[in-house]
Amino acid sequence: MGWDRIRGHAAAREQLFTAHRRGRLAHAYLFAGPPGVGKNLFAVEFAKALLCEHPPAPLTACDHCPACAQVVAGTHPDFFTARKPEDKHELPIDVVREFCSHLGLKPARGPHKIGVVEDADDFNEESANCFLKTLEEPPAGALLILLATGTERQLPTILSRAQVVRFHPLKPDDLRAVLADHEVTDPPRVDQLVRLAGGSPGQALALNDDALWAFRETLVGAVTAQRPDPVGFAAEWMRFVEEAGKESAAQRQRASLVIRLLTDLLHAAVRTALGADADGTPDAVRGFALRTGADHLADLMEACSEADYLIERKVQLVLVIESLVDKLFRPAPAGV
Repeated sequence: MGWDRIRGHAAAREQLFTAHRRGRLAHAYLFAGPPGVGKNLFAVEFAKALLCEHPPAPLTACDHCPACAQVVAGTHPDFFTARKPEDKHELPIDVVREFCSHLGLKPARGPHKIGVVEDADDFNEESANCFLKTLEEPPAGALLILLATGTERQLPTILSRAQVVRFHPLKPDDLRAVLADHEVTDPPRVDQLVRLAGGSPGQALALNDDALWAFRETLVGAVTAQRPDPVGFAAEWMRFVEEAGKESAAQRQRASLVIRLLTDLLHAAVRTALGADADGTPDAVRGFALRTGADHLADLMEACSEADYLIERKVQLVLVIESLVDKLFRPAPAGV
């Protein structure tokens, strides 16, 4: 498989290949791009290519040697990651200290020791300062990869010492190829996923959930009802979230995916309210749009964005859902 499994991101790949060919790989890279577009997968492939015992070509992994298997499994002694603990919304200093300590050890095999920071957007002041000491004076053979949504949340000192590699949303054809790779081939479902995912393979695969699409019918019915039941719908939404499992990460993801479907519904309603709806818009959605009005619908879309942010910051899910549902069913202000 190797690089063939990486869909899109040709410019990012060429940037690294060119640096490697010239013998000028940086000691630190910032992989910057939207969530779910493949930065982590790319980082693993990059690490495999550098640590492979029998590379068939420059910066290319064989995918058969023990080193390649260990990188994929996360057990290679010279490849490791740092990420936020499940109950934290920031990258704490103890995690960064352990990461930097590990990076400071000599490589067990070969010339490289590769560390990946998965949540580089979420350094706090203490952990960022701790990390900067290693970034400013990297150990011999160390290569750092930071995964971030962009450069805006990075300290200038980090940006000045790391090469930025840009990642962009995938084109529809590349996203369809990713879905085909994962045996998602039903044409109507693929079309829906491509439309909703915003170029993010991770989002598309997460949305490919039959239970989620079944709940969408409940969502549409609740939102468009002329006599809504906010309390009942909030409870039903929370039950659906809890069915994702006991892990809070799975519950947060499911809550966020429902918000994505809700935002899509509100966007369709805005188009209808502005007279630009497509043929086939259900009567219930059309009635909801005309009752609510484009301005208030836009406010509700903003409320969805705020709720998604609160979920990311690990605010208690029941509070986020109840607050959003309250806003959703609150009458539009007079004159809207």
